[in-house]
Amino acid sequence: MNESQPDSRAAALRDAAAGPLALYRERCRAGDLAADPAQAMAAEKLEMLHRALLGYRPQGNGSWRERLGLKRRQQETAPQGLYIFGAVGRGKSMLMDLFFATAPIAGKRRVHFHEFMLEAHGAMHRWRQANEGDPIPALAQQIAESSWLLCFDEFQVTNIADAMLLGRLFEALFEQGVVVVATSNWPPDELYKGGLQRERFLPFIDLIKARLDILQLDGGLDYRLLRVRDRQIYFTPLGPVATAALEETFGLLTDGAPGEPLALTVQGRELTLPRVAKAAAFLDFDALCRRPLGAADYLALAIHLQCLVLDGVPDLVPELVNETRRFMILVDALYEHRTLLVMAADRSLDDLHRDGPVASEFERTRSRLFEMQSDAYRRGHHLT
Repeated sequence: MNESQPDSRAAALRDAAAGPLALYRERCRAGDLAADPAQAMAAEKLEMLHRALLGYRPQGNGSWRERLGLKRRQQETAPQGLYIFGAVGRGKSMLMDLFFATAPIAGKRRVHFHEFMLEAHGAMHRWRQANEGDPIPALAQQIAESSWLLCFDEFQVTNIADAMLLGRLFEALFEQGVVVVATSNWPPDELYKGGLQRERFLPFIDLIKARLDILQLDGGLDYRLLRVRDRQIYFTPLGPVATAALEETFGLLTDGAPGEPLALTVQGRELTLPRVAKAAAFLDFDALCRRPLGAADYLALAIHLQCLVLDGVPDLVPELVNETRRFMILVDALYEHRTLLVMAADRSLDDLHRDGPVASEFERTRSRLFEMQSDAYRRGHHLT
């Protein structure tokens, strides 16, 4: 695994010698950030870790004399890592920018957790093709030799392959003296919740809680959603103009991330969402409402997503009664969990569905769609 470079936001920080707390306060004084007590507390925790890392370098497996017991090994105790969780838009990524840019060591890497796990699986596959035995110790040593500070964005576990690997890999990384900082939308106890064979994953949760300080970042204000508070979120008619508007809004909600597939476990099976980033998904009507999905699927979407960008809602004519019923269930699930819905439809909301077997029932859906565009709804907290 190659060491990554700080991203453009981190590189733009002009004073890398200062710690994250000083830079956070400077940005507040400059008016770039609004003062936020929860963010300030997280910055203080990151500052403590910043100071603990001064001069720290893990010894790894030591020299050959130490490995043979001919010389006593003096392993420096690794600083406690940090796991920051909270809803999307609370400033976790911004704080990670400040911390990573100022971390006083050369061997550091910031990486999206999904990307890291893909690399890990690939590295183990290549190792097994050329070697026998357990690849994890060699992989952990390889990672630690280049990056003994790992900063993970969007720490989440969605598939059994990652769940089964994580415990042994992270235990080996901690033995190498690697320090981990992670941001996540989920507290550790809710990672891989409902996943297959989750009981085998529980020791990893215990390991995380033992080796990382756990901090909830919940300032009560979703700064990301402020960007779309006064923007149009219902577009009609369908076409390139509406789709372009949806793409622009998705970019605002995800800080420009293009999105990648996410598999949700629903009643023992997987529901794959093709484009997800920062708890926002870009989907089309056909994928959600022309397939035989049900209330459990839409509930899983509403729980995991804070924002859904939905394209391609057709004229809901009477012949589309099954599709209309699914759309109604989807809207109910999103509404009950206060998920933001940005959508493009072929008809205005007043004319979306006026005739058919479920026309009278659809009036409640229409009312909810109108309410979901209101400022009061947008200011509400997502309910998981």
